[in-house]
Amino acid sequence: MVGSNIESFMQSVSDDIKTTLKRTIGLAGVVIISLSAMLPGIFVTPTFAAEIMGPGIWLAYLLAASVVLPGALSKSELSSGMPTSGGSYVFLQRTYGPLIGTISGLGLWMSFLLKSAFSLIGFSAYFIVVTEYFDVEMELIWLSMSALVLITIVNLLGVSKVKAVQTPIVVMTVLLLVGLCIASFFTGDFDASIPIDGALDASGWELAEAAAFVFVAYAGVTKVAAIGGEVKSPEKNLPAGILLSLLIATVLYSAIAFLMMATIPGEWWIVDGKVVENPIYEFARVIAGTELGVIAAALSVLTMISMALAGILASSRFLFAMARDNLLPQALEEVNIKYETPHWPILITALAMGLAIFFVPLKDVVKLASGFKIMIFIMINSCVIILRRTSAEHGWNPQYKSPMYPAIQFW
Repeated sequence: MVGSNIESFMQSVSDDIKTTLKRTIGLAGVVIISLSAMLPGIFVTPTFAAEIMGPGIWLAYLLAASVVLPGALSKSELSSGMPTSGGSYVFLQRTYGPLIGTISGLGLWMSFLLKSAFSLIGFSAYFIVVTEYFDVEMELIWLSMSALVLITIVNLLGVSKVKAVQTPIVVMTVLLLVGLCIASFFTGDFDASIPIDGALDASGWELAEAAAFVFVAYAGVTKVAAIGGEVKSPEKNLPAGILLSLLIATVLYSAIAFLMMATIPGEWWIVDGKVVENPIYEFARVIAGTELGVIAAALSVLTMISMALAGILASSRFLFAMARDNLLPQALEEVNIKYETPHWPILITALAMGLAIFFVPLKDVVKLASGFKIMIFIMINSCVIILRRTSAEHGWNPQYKSPMYPAIQFW
């Protein structure tokens, strides 16, 4: 079954899939979209991780990255060999068959849209900072729904418009974070021994628990594979973009976690028995005052919205790919003639996100979605092992092959 599935797919991919959606995304676009799905993690996770293991959380980010790396390498190989929209769904369906493919496709669609919906309300702590500073009143729910309408329209207009919106946000976010890292060295309370000692003093269990928690901050690294059908030279740009964005995120996450703990004195991540939910605001405020903190808070809101923008982009492609395989109604594979986007999957995904924002306890469900994502990572690694071991039967020979096979997949 594996051989026939892969062989038939490899024969048709160039003639069939590539002509469906226009390939407009280069390497820079892959990195931008991938980073936009990851960067929001650093705005939320540091203080919750610190509650688990104290100021040594930079080591947890490094450990989590090492666990994400096998999935990134495996997905790079799979996307190089199957450069089509649908990402993980396509890889699992072609390897394990329609049943596993259907379960994973619908599960991934739900997982992505729920996490994207959560990102539209997850910036509440930063949003409050901005509204209080300017002394204005605005309901979070209406800002979230307005943002949802806006990002839905942008998605309908095409992936090039998505990239155009995300690029300045990602660039500004990276520049802000790098600037904060540099400025932290010049603060009077800077003490590098605090995060170093914190990492050495933490128990192995605390380190593992914190790493498991911050793992979700990296999960978006492979999201861009879902739009492989719209990437130019995907056999090169997808692997390079996935691995480059993971490297950038790992350096940023670890550096910020280290410098944040070295700059802000005391157990600042707990206030009145509650975890601080806007760590980047606190980091910027300590370094350069309230004004810069407010700018950081406003940018964090935009970054969260950008993550939701990438979420609709990626999750809608699961429905599109499943419709192409006759697992969902054929209307879902229709592509808008003018904008060359799968409009029905985008609209259905946006509607589901809106309903989730209003009616679903997102914090609880997102935990389940993250758990499902980890299971998908395991399955993706198994796909590479299966395809490599049966390559003589179906000619699996992608342009990019993950190094350290199969040890890295087992890790």
